[in-house]
Amino acid sequence: MLMPTSTKRAARAEHRWPAVVALIIALTLYATLPSSFFPVFRYIVVGIGIVLLVPLIIVNPLRFNTQTPWSRPLSLGQALLLLLANQVALVQLVFQLVGAGKSEGPTLLLAALQVWVTNVIVFALVYWEMDRGGPVTRTRAKRDAIPRADFRFPQDEDHDAVEEVAIRSSMKSDWTPSFVDYLYFSGSNSMAFSPTDSMPLSHRAKGLMGIESFAGFIILALVIARAVSLLG
Repeated sequence: MLMPTSTKRAARAEHRWPAVVALIIALTLYATLPSSFFPVFRYIVVGIGIVLLVPLIIVNPLRFNTQTPWSRPLSLGQALLLLLANQVALVQLVFQLVGAGKSEGPTLLLAALQVWVTNVIVFALVYWEMDRGGPVTRTRAKRDAIPRADFRFPQDEDHDAVEEVAIRSSMKSDWTPSFVDYLYFSGSNSMAFSPTDSMPLSHRAKGLMGIESFAGFIILALVIARAVSLLG
């Protein structure tokens, strides 16, 4: 069990609930996709996601102070399960957008939005769990014990900027990224199809970002094509 290892860390343990709320939104969006999107499979995935959430909340109900040998693998597995399931929905969405008639257009356009938003959230969850050992290690372990970063944020290099900017830097305030930072990063990557303010450092981070950007591009291209066909 990992507990706080240094009294010198200024960073507070991260709040649990932003990630929980985002996960519940993603599960809801995924569960309410049209019935043509493998309903039994979707409900099984949502059920597993909810069941896995219960012990994770018990371990860290308000803030991420504690990490057990099973809590982080369980949390990461939960995010990866929903990510993979949503990619299945994306593939099915592509086939349906290409072959559906005009009467199905509005339903599929809404489904595309659901798949896109779910994608943003689940990639954010994976980035958040993967980077620097996860939410517990980032704030509870000593700085020299934190694993190598997968992403570089602006705060990681702002220590030599003007004082009002430098005060928020990792070096001066012991700043560490939270789920909101990864959610913003995931959303901007999915809309811009490239890194914005945060840069990938590891091969696995670059691979995941590439997949997310490609998925976002495919959804946008097909949605525009379908919208044009409906207008025509």
